[in-house]
Amino acid sequence: MNKSPKSGAGKASKPPRTGKKRKAAAAPPLPPPPPTVLQVVPELVTGGVERGTVDIAEALASGGARSFVASAGGPMEVALRRAGVEHFTMPMDSKNLVVMAQNVGRLEAIIEAHNIDIVHARSRAPAWSAYYAARRTGRPFVTTFHGTYSAEGTLKRWYNAIMTKGVRTIAISEFIADHAREIYGLDPDRLRVIHRGVDIATFDPKAVAPGRFIPLAQKWRLPDGVPVVMLPGRLTRWKGQTVFIEAIAKLGREDICAVMIGSDQGRAAYREELEEQIRARDLGGVLRLVDEAADMPAALMLADVVVSASTDPEAFGRVIAEAGAMGRPVIATDHGGAREQVLAKKTGWLVPPGDPDALAAAIERAVTINKGVRTRMSRAAIAHVRENFSKTTMCEETIALYREVMAEAQPSCS
Repeated sequence: MNKSPKSGAGKASKPPRTGKKRKAAAAPPLPPPPPTVLQVVPELVTGGVERGTVDIAEALASGGARSFVASAGGPMEVALRRAGVEHFTMPMDSKNLVVMAQNVGRLEAIIEAHNIDIVHARSRAPAWSAYYAARRTGRPFVTTFHGTYSAEGTLKRWYNAIMTKGVRTIAISEFIADHAREIYGLDPDRLRVIHRGVDIATFDPKAVAPGRFIPLAQKWRLPDGVPVVMLPGRLTRWKGQTVFIEAIAKLGREDICAVMIGSDQGRAAYREELEEQIRARDLGGVLRLVDEAADMPAALMLADVVVSASTDPEAFGRVIAEAGAMGRPVIATDHGGAREQVLAKKTGWLVPPGDPDALAAAIERAVTINKGVRTRMSRAAIAHVRENFSKTTMCEETIALYREVMAEAQPSCS
């Protein structure tokens, strides 16, 4: 008797063999490495221009690109070396026409020897040399507009206008972008706003241990149990230290401690003027004038409120973002880049510039808000900075701009 064949019911049928192997799905192409960029600045001593230069150089190097900086040098060279960034020391800080002309040749040699893709200038005197070196070598020229440079007279405006000659010009705030368009007629299509960025890993209240800020409190003789009102900034008149002193005097409170932090950078006469103003107002028991703090996150941890009292508009105002990142409410003057950073009554307060009465009233509000309101403002400030003013965002947007410039510089394949 013949056995019936097995039906194979319940088993999945195998597809017929065709003799051809299926092709694996193609992996998405990797993005090209960032372009090779030469940044040109006067020097590498201290300040927002220098800090931004180092941040971008480090980001390029960490992304696998070759990164170069040319300047007259300074202490911040150390950070470049650690990141594997090559620095060329030359007199980029000179405004002597002969030296500036010689710098053109020096930069040309670097561009050709290291096959630089983009030349990025961040200050006027070195920008003139970089502009002609980029033209002679056929490389794209990019600039960053960092300030509202004095524009009195035709010659000065012509000199400043070099910062608008890039195929792209970066403005560090909407305020500076408006200035570049209104004063220099900069084409909006060539203008990009990339705000300065704060290192939110460094300026993070959770990352600052008590062992960092307690010694500062002892050094500055900060009393326990009273609100600390802090004004950080180099000692120069437009930063508003005299307005701050007047505001503290008008406040008339002895149960607070005010601290002004900043180096006089050789302005000894101005420091003496401030000290005399403190004595004349009999504020010696309330107000401290201390030197620049090397550890600003630790210093900001000691503050209950941070003040930016600049009488002239800040191009950006990095201390506002740093204070916000540390969860400190900020009182700032209502102009310039401060308007883009302070959310009024949410992360801080805005007051008219040069008005000690208004500043005193704002300080009074800041030191008397209850714990719940302070906590909400602190959280809002941290979130606002992390979302809008981080170093990571600044670097990503700048490198994206470099790629955009390179894409336009490539010959069309069509």
